[in-house]
Amino acid sequence: MTVAVPHIEPHTKPMGMLQSLRAAQDNLLRIIPAICYHQPMITGRMGSRWHMVQDPAAMKRVFLDNADNYPKSEAMLRMVRPAVGNSLFTADGPEWRWQRRAVAPVFAHRNVVALAPIMTATAERAAARLGTPGSHEMVGEMLHATFDVICDVALSGRDHFDAEVYGVAILRYFETAGKASILDFMQFPDWVPRPGAILGRKHVKTMHEMVGAAINARRNEGSDGADDLLDHMLAAKDAETGRGMTHRDVLHNMQFFIVAGHETTALALSWALYLLAQHPEIQDRVSAEAAAALGQRAASADDLEAMPLVRQTLDEAMRLYPPVAMLARSAANDDVLGGREIRKGEILFLAIYALQRHEMFWDRPNEFDPDNFAAEKVKNRHRYLNLPFGAGPRVCVGANFAMMQAQIILGTLLARYRFTAEDRPPPVPVMHMTLRPEGGVWLNTTAR
Repeated sequence: MTVAVPHIEPHTKPMGMLQSLRAAQDNLLRIIPAICYHQPMITGRMGSRWHMVQDPAAMKRVFLDNADNYPKSEAMLRMVRPAVGNSLFTADGPEWRWQRRAVAPVFAHRNVVALAPIMTATAERAAARLGTPGSHEMVGEMLHATFDVICDVALSGRDHFDAEVYGVAILRYFETAGKASILDFMQFPDWVPRPGAILGRKHVKTMHEMVGAAINARRNEGSDGADDLLDHMLAAKDAETGRGMTHRDVLHNMQFFIVAGHETTALALSWALYLLAQHPEIQDRVSAEAAAALGQRAASADDLEAMPLVRQTLDEAMRLYPPVAMLARSAANDDVLGGREIRKGEILFLAIYALQRHEMFWDRPNEFDPDNFAAEKVKNRHRYLNLPFGAGPRVCVGANFAMMQAQIILGTLLARYRFTAEDRPPPVPVMHMTLRPEGGVWLNTTAR
């Protein structure tokens, strides 16, 4: 039996500026019109022209072939700069390149594999917490698990972090500074304060104080051979200028990696578990594969090759619910995209959510089917049809780390437990900074 997955019903009539703003502040997915699921690109006007893109060839040009012409839009950067400053996520040009060189070695394949025992230990602890039969809220559980991993990888522990306080600060920041402002829609200059940014300041302060304490402790006490992300940040030098990272540079980059490194993976795991609970026949297939590979032990990096369905399940969950479902770019110069004229200064909305549910490119786009990511199908599919981690030179540097962590945790849980849905309304996919399941993911667990 086909079970419809939670989806935002798209609007079919044009929205004015005020309607668009209300929709964006409520849920960014609500600004995507129905036509975007059937057409490769649309153009509209709200003061100035804008374009919404959901075509793989156009995505390739924006992300790769002419990437320098499409920097992140200022409106989007204003939402994240208070928290992550001029970090790897927000920097551009030479400033971005040297930061990327500094952190890339941490996420090289051999280093990610070396970190796998941390992920295995975390998966074991997550499984133990779910060992009590009954109801569990999976978003909170998965955030707990992935926060453990990122703290060990980034900071060799969490001595300076209260996970609950830090997690609440992230959520409150997304709900304030992370929302679209009417001032951005009306193209007010940067120096005009945005109300959301003002409301988000105390939450930024909470996060920065915890990260700053960890940095200061490392500078004062040394690493004791930790060789973690913080050590690499503190030792980073620009090969051309010899420049190192200031305290602010380190703080902003660590803040970015801690937030992005656990939030997006936890959301992918939560959606995957929800979808499997809704499709017990698929869950049985994936669980049988995991149990055959693992028995009752926790997964390791060596087990991943024997669990292709676990990877396919995560890929399919991120197709339906990409952690970052929409991006915004501005055109630095005139261009032609998908046969359409793009003028300097115009905004492009890269509707990844619509791209990955598009009627032109996917069979049964709103159904859950991990076989969409069977090797033969992936081989024959346009590379830019599925973009959960972005693409091109600015593809997420931690993508391999995130996927290994998610596979180890999901495989471990599925080998041990059956997940069934509670009799509750389905979670609503809501995007501000990330795509979260509003209402939570409440599942029952029973031992297999």
